[in-house]
Amino acid sequence: MLIGEYKHTVDDKNRISLPAKFRKELGKKVVVTRGLDNCLFLFPHKTWVENAKEMAKLGWRADARGFTRFMFSGASEIDVDSMGRILIPDYLRTFGELKSPVIFAGVHDRIEIWNEKRWESYKKKIESQADMMAEKLGTVGLK
Repeated sequence: MLIGEYKHTVDDKNRISLPAKFRKELGKKVVVTRGLDNCLFLFPHKTWVENAKEMAKLGWRADARGFTRFMFSGASEIDVDSMGRILIPDYLRTFGELKSPVIFAGVHDRIEIWNEKRWESYKKKIESQADMMAEKLGTVGLK
């Protein structure tokens, strides 16, 4: 399971080191795509394949077509180098407005990569609304 929050810098060659705690679970190939809330989603390759099968089941309705286009057309398979670094394509760095430093947030089966200022702003918002969100969601899946 991918959990935790880590700050990393972007090097001169636009490479970003993956947090050491995530490397084993991610493996040597990952998929990065546009995420929601203007962050990037990073998946272990195997998880991406499983999620892609589920997205393919969404059908042909307009929202389903748009969402699958958003996710698949923005996706890029990326090799993790021997030092645990990845090179995120320019179009994805632009989408996420990634400037050094960036935030890696573990979210169960994926990692979200955030612009640091955007993450801090978003985090304050969800922290202030956590009680309300919990109330709306009830005890779904919590024991």
